[in-house]
Amino acid sequence: MSGNGNSLSHLDSDGRARMVDVGDKAITARTATATGRFITTPAVIALVRADGLPKADVLATARIAGISGAKKTSELIPLCHQVPLSSVSIDFSFTDDSILVSATAKTIGQTGVEMEALTAVAIAGLTLHDMVKAVDPTAELGEIRLESKTGGKRGHWTRHGGSAPVRLRPGTAAVVVASTGGAAGMREDTTGPVIADWLAGHGFAVDAVTVVADADIATELGRVVASAPAVIITTGGTGLSPTDRTPEATRALLDRELPGVAEAIRARGLAATPTAALSRAVAGTANGTVVVNLPGSTGGVRDGLAVLEGLLEHLVAQIAGGGAHG
Repeated sequence: MSGNGNSLSHLDSDGRARMVDVGDKAITARTATATGRFITTPAVIALVRADGLPKADVLATARIAGISGAKKTSELIPLCHQVPLSSVSIDFSFTDDSILVSATAKTIGQTGVEMEALTAVAIAGLTLHDMVKAVDPTAELGEIRLESKTGGKRGHWTRHGGSAPVRLRPGTAAVVVASTGGAAGMREDTTGPVIADWLAGHGFAVDAVTVVADADIATELGRVVASAPAVIITTGGTGLSPTDRTPEATRALLDRELPGVAEAIRARGLAATPTAALSRAVAGTANGTVVVNLPGSTGGVRDGLAVLEGLLEHLVAQIAGGGAHG
């Protein structure tokens, strides 16, 4: 993780090493690609390409080692966070006297995977060194560097192009349904299509309606927020069941809450049923995207959409800078 301005993020105000607190950072899809160069002799390159060294399967062994190294990054580098890697890929390309190692690491979480990609390159390169040292003890591993990363507030960064912030996609929306039974195909989703039709009727192009188990809501919300639609409406998982986690997953992504919207939806539901008071739904913005939780019942969805009638478009316009100030 890089520092802000001229400060080092891993040092506190007294200059002591610390692990950065990422608890308030957004859960987003994050990717990093790193490269390194293993320099040896043309004869060794020919042997590797022909798999003719005494230690065979050179590239396969280096690839597995690099993946293993990425998974152990937090154990090797003391201030790195434990990151739930969704994938690590390692590729090799050749020149006459070198092997270029490229590693890409991916996750959905609150911190990036730059160190995991860099570690993968380093371990894969060191494994190449171990495999060829009997033939070329003078081989060198170097030029290990980060090439690109995506996710988080800085958006997309490349070595030569710098940072580009995540751009909100005006006029787009997504619907996320939290339903363990629906995700397993045991229950028909009757709420997602209703929300999607309502959004389309209000001029939004709906990316998709995704149905996920309650246990997967945080991961799915992080993925959808990273795609930067103007609006995300969720349904389900807002009650008091042990598996209901939608409000927690949403709040972890928000940079600003909109308590009035959530309270208005609850008040609308109370007019029909006292149990609406038990809803823990939240609303707010995440990097400019409006995120609103609705209950999982068809009645609760109807009540929520009635509150959003006229309000949502005004809110989206205000965030874009074109609405009246409240």
